Parts: sequence; structure tokens; C-alpha cells
Amino acid sequence: MNSAFDSLPDDLASAHAMIRAERAARLAAEAAQSDVTALVAHLKLQIEKLRRELYGSRSERKARLLEQMELQLEDLETAASEDEQAAEAASAKTGSLPAFSRKRPVRKPFPAHLPRERVVIAAPESCPCCGSTRLSKLGEDITETLEVIPRRWKVIQTVRERFACRECERIAQPPAPFHVTPRGFAGPNLLATILFEKFGQHQPLNRQSERYGREGIELSVSTLADQVGAATTALQPLHALIEAHVKAAERLHGDDTTVPILAKGKTISGHIWAYVRDDRPFGGRAPPAALYYA
Repeated sequence: MNSAFDSLPDDLASAHAMIRAERAARLAAEAAQSDVTALVAHLKLQIEKLRRELYGSRSERKARLLEQMELQLEDLETAASEDEQAAEAASAKTGSLPAFSRKRPVRKPFPAHLPRERVVIAAPESCPCCGSTRLSKLGEDITETLEVIPRRWKVIQTVRERFACRECERIAQPPAPFHVTPRGFAGPNLLATILFEKFGQHQPLNRQSERYGREGIELSVSTLADQVGAATTALQPLHALIEAHVKAAERLHGDDTTVPILAKGKTISGHIWAYVRDDRPFGGRAPPAALYYA
């Protein structure tokens, strides 16, 4: 009886080990399935993009289909990464199954124009085996990690000193600095950011205002709209030059695209008319340009 009871802990341990191994195998299979599903979605997206490049955009439905496929691929790749992490954690606990690893595409090297910050890990002063201090450098291994510096806000104070003449008692002061927009509290970099987020990234001003608020900068929607209107007026001469350049082309390509626009209590259809000048396929040397009307 005693020997039978003594063998129970070993049986329980082996049973737990088998359960962990089965769970690790199941997680590895799920991770492999997620990886295959993401790969299939990626290939479908590439095929659809190639069809679009070969035959052109047949309808707006194709554009929306591509957007939906990109969102689906994003979710699948995220799920595949989560499954891989779970499979690796389960395999590390059991130690009996090889860890699952996804087949990732070869990553391109980081751009050469990015500044490099060199962080050197201090080398040992003596040999960890024998304790000798006679060490000679053989080389080094470099691991590159891409990092980003969060956006930093600052206030630029332009100081204009006033002086009084003791002879004629007149007051002299340098002229006020130039501002792109009236009541120019926003610098050129901030104005460029607001315009690019609105027109380039399609970020409404209310979302920009909320994001700035989370960063500790209170800029209301009306204030941002005032700056956008003033900046577009200041850029009007540049728009006129682009307009004249595009319309002077011998060959002009046009397109009429409908876009949904939020209105009071409903969504209405808006139109964007695009005109493109590109003489490069015909041997022209004029720079290409695009003109938009809404």
C-alpha cells in the first residue's frame, strides 16, 4: 500500500507534464495556422494591388476592398504574433517541444541618413575564466534598434528691446517678427503639422485638438480652424502657380472622385476633381504636378 501511494506524486507529475506538452503542441499548431492565414491574406492583397496597377482602378468599390483587405491583414498578423508568443512561452515551460518561429520577410536595413547613437557596453576588465587582465580586443558585434523621440513642444520668445535716446528723447525698437498668419501664435512647423495632418493624413481638427490636449497643449477646434483658413490664404499664390503649370500641359489627365462628407445629422456625397500633368512617359522634361478641387 505504501509503495502504491508513494508512486502517486510521480504519476501526477508525469500527467502534468503530458498536459503541458499537449497544450504547447496545440498552441504551436494554432500559431502555425495563424501564420498561414496571414500569409494567404498577404498574398491576396498583393495580387489585388498588382491587378489594380495593371488594369487601373475600375471603381471605388475596388479601393474600399483594398482598404478592408489591408485592415484584415493587419488583424491577422497581430493575432499571429500573439499566438507565436503564447507558443514560445508554453514551449519554454515544457522544454520537450521546439519553439515555433514564424517565417518573417527579410527586414531592410535602417536608412543610412538616420543619426546613430553609439552605446558601448563596458567590457570586463579581467578574464572571467582565469582572472587575467591581459585582454586584447578581437572585434565587436553591433545590434541596431530603431527608436523615435516623442514630439517636444516649446515656446519661442522673441525679445524686442526698447531704447530711449538721451539727446532727442525718442524711443527706438526693432520691428516685430514676421508671422505667416495674422495673430501668428503658431510657428511654421506647427502650421505645417496641422495642415499635413488634416489634408495629408485625413485627421479632422477635432481629433488633432484631442491629441494635443493629451500632450498638455490646449488648442480648440475653432482655433485650429482659424489657423487652417489663414494658412490656406497665405498659400494661395503657391496654389496659383501650380494651377497655371498644370493647365499649361499639352496632355491633362482628370478624375472625378466621390467621397462621403459628414454633415449635420447625416452623410452627404462630396466631389474631388483631380488634374494631373505628367509628360515623362512622352519624353517631356516638365516636372509632374497634380491639382485638386473640392
